[in-house]
Amino acid sequence: MYLRYLPLELVLLGFASLPVCAQQAPPAIAPASTTVVVLGNSAPVSQGESARTVVALDTQQHALAYRDVEDYLRTDASVDIQQRGAAGVMADISIRGASFEQTLVMVNGLRINNAETSHFNLDLPLPLAALGSIDILHGAGSTLYGSDAIGGVVDYLTWKPDANTLRLRTGAGSDGENEQVLLGSIAARNWSEVIAGSRGFSTGFIPDRDYRTEDASTETRLATRLGSTDLLFSGDDRAFGAAQFYGNYNSWERTKGWFASVAQQFNAHTEAAAGYRRHSDLFLLRRNQPAGYKNQHVDDGFQGSLRDRREILRNTTLLCGLEEITDQIESTNLGRHGRNRGAGYGEVEWRIPQRGSIAAGLREELFSGGRSVLSPMFAGTLWLPHAVKLRASASHGFRLPTYLDLYYKDPATLGNPALQPESAWNYEGGADWYPDSRIATMLTVFDSEERDTIDYVRAASTAPWQAKNLAKLRFTGVEAAMDWHANQSQTVKLSWTWMTAAENPLRGLQSKYVFRYPGNNGRVEWNWNLKQTLLLQSRFGVVQRYHQDPDPIWDASIARETGHLRPYLQMTNLTNTGYEEIAGVRMPGRSFIGGIEFVIAKKK
Repeated sequence: MYLRYLPLELVLLGFASLPVCAQQAPPAIAPASTTVVVLGNSAPVSQGESARTVVALDTQQHALAYRDVEDYLRTDASVDIQQRGAAGVMADISIRGASFEQTLVMVNGLRINNAETSHFNLDLPLPLAALGSIDILHGAGSTLYGSDAIGGVVDYLTWKPDANTLRLRTGAGSDGENEQVLLGSIAARNWSEVIAGSRGFSTGFIPDRDYRTEDASTETRLATRLGSTDLLFSGDDRAFGAAQFYGNYNSWERTKGWFASVAQQFNAHTEAAAGYRRHSDLFLLRRNQPAGYKNQHVDDGFQGSLRDRREILRNTTLLCGLEEITDQIESTNLGRHGRNRGAGYGEVEWRIPQRGSIAAGLREELFSGGRSVLSPMFAGTLWLPHAVKLRASASHGFRLPTYLDLYYKDPATLGNPALQPESAWNYEGGADWYPDSRIATMLTVFDSEERDTIDYVRAASTAPWQAKNLAKLRFTGVEAAMDWHANQSQTVKLSWTWMTAAENPLRGLQSKYVFRYPGNNGRVEWNWNLKQTLLLQSRFGVVQRYHQDPDPIWDASIARETGHLRPYLQMTNLTNTGYEEIAGVRMPGRSFIGGIEFVIAKKK
């Protein structure tokens, strides 16, 4: 693909010359390393103390600058998003070159991966406005989180209000697009309530690429003698034209999702959680022929967990837990199936403040039929003089085939009931440097060795795609990132990831998914908050996938972030790049959406 209007060198030069305005005697800026994360660790630690590579994204900080969760995820260069349409309509996510099925997606620590197909893992069943942050773990994480965590883990964390708030937003833009967003919250002494909802609509940038999306959620938090309780209920409904999604057809699809969870923190050590997810998928190969080729799938997932975390010795934390997961599907194409699994795990971490840490963990997961898998993990950090931290880890990941992998059948695609589970070892080592409170830098070298990777392959373009285990696959790569708080009003984030498949087991076969990984992925994000009122944001990324030309994409936003009335303008693909993130599925060109948000907030 190519950039139609601006030479890439000029765009990069323009970003390099963005103004950084100095202020005299600026107020103290919080250290860039103080974000607290728990993903991949046995206990909450600062981002700078973690032995694993974890990226934490604040979704409430500049909420009017981003259109959907995919925009946030794209700011991490180790994350690859492959969308089929705008507004979060069917998007795949992968981390560190892993396939889109090898990333575990969670909400508040509960898994929402789809048992039918991982194409719906980003079919998030709650509004973006209801989120507070997104944590991204790079590398295998099955020791703590179980199946699917081969390339990494993404955990969406809902927003905990600190004020009575009302936000109402409406906007309109290109291709008949319009949106409405509602967020209301009550923050009392012993309880809080958050209600959120959103709606999006577009007539489509080409015929049969229209969409309608709706989602809503309610979350109640209570503090009683039993401890803290969290009740979450949410759902979404997405109907969209699917032209080109699955070949040269004017297809149509509608998905619905429901999610409910309860979490109970009994004391400082022990917590329990349970969740239920239901997802339905209705697909018509030809939009105007409902009596023609049609697939309809409904899958249900249940999960429960009990976790205990406590300090067993000075500076030594033990985390242990139990989990049970059940999923089932009823489908016109895949049939009716179900499976159960249970797991027990533990992790111990010894931490010497200001010196480093050592951690080790082990998980055993049992499946229906008696099969089991062990997933160990080892990690450590060492602080050196001049605010340099060394870190290293080795972790195991695994994934069960989805029902589509096992049982799907049509003239162009065939599942394989004989598929074996995938497994992988991830090794990484790196260094972080924090020269002062405004700068955080990271460099990581990683190696992932996979076995029985599931891909769809064929010998010729006239043959159907067939699900198959690839015996051995290996990815090697480098990650680099910098987070710079230039002054009180400006931040710059840079990230770049390079990777290559060190081993190619295809032997002349064509690959549908695995060998579309990004060999190079670079990201630049610049935020300038003028007088703490007007936000100017510019995001630029270049992705070069395996044996493909680079795709440069430039997005920008302008928004007022204070006051009761907050106008905003979001500009997407300003370079008007013609590109495809999924082979054969054309993505929108330059587009705009703008509107206004009304805000009332009163802190207690």
